[in-house]
Amino acid sequence: MRHALIFAAGLGERMRPLTDRTPKPLLEAAGKPLVAWHLEKLAAAGVHYVVINTSHLAEQFPDVLGDGSRWGLRIRYAYEGPTPLETGGGMLNALSLLGEAPFIAVNGDIHSDLDYACLPAEPQGDAHLVMVDNPAHHPEGDFLLDAHGLLHAQGAPRLTFSGIGVYRRELLQHWRRVIGDAPGVDANPPRFKLAPLLRAAMADGRVHGVHHRGAWTDVGTPERLAELDRHLRQRPATAT
Repeated sequence: MRHALIFAAGLGERMRPLTDRTPKPLLEAAGKPLVAWHLEKLAAAGVHYVVINTSHLAEQFPDVLGDGSRWGLRIRYAYEGPTPLETGGGMLNALSLLGEAPFIAVNGDIHSDLDYACLPAEPQGDAHLVMVDNPAHHPEGDFLLDAHGLLHAQGAPRLTFSGIGVYRRELLQHWRRVIGDAPGVDANPPRFKLAPLLRAAMADGRVHGVHHRGAWTDVGTPERLAELDRHLRQRPATAT
């Protein structure tokens, strides 16, 4: 049984005032919360168990999504406290709920047409990341994907990390050694970004990736949300 983690704890500051009363992953596109699009796709890919990280307006998630049974899923909520733990801290905080096998992790505030069934059950290294073409708001990209499917923190041309990946627990095994004394590491629970761990694993050849050339949106502003809403509403009824 595959497990998945959805990052949904962010404050959504760039989406204000929309996020003053609604967490960003619960904002709707085409009449459906952003996070619900992920839940549908995860269920279709054979995932049965999903952990959702929460912080900002956390009480709204179970009110809107319930226990996941409407999608054939079991949802568990991992509350991070009033201050979000960033991606690394959030993943670490949820790790005890995710089991021992590799798991899918998805940013709750993106949208794509990627079929999650194509994600590997067993990444070759510690992580398998889905990369996309650089959007206009992030032209410099994040990582280089080489011809062998390995990702590198240095080099060009770069692609942008989509916020979709498959991870092994081992990526977090020595997190404190990699993160060092960065702000937030001494908090309880600790707060830190995932990117330094990914870059360290890349240096050892332990992060692979794939280039997704289909539709993808980082729903980071009200304008992008409105554009996504228009796009989804204009699709043919048979589109998936």
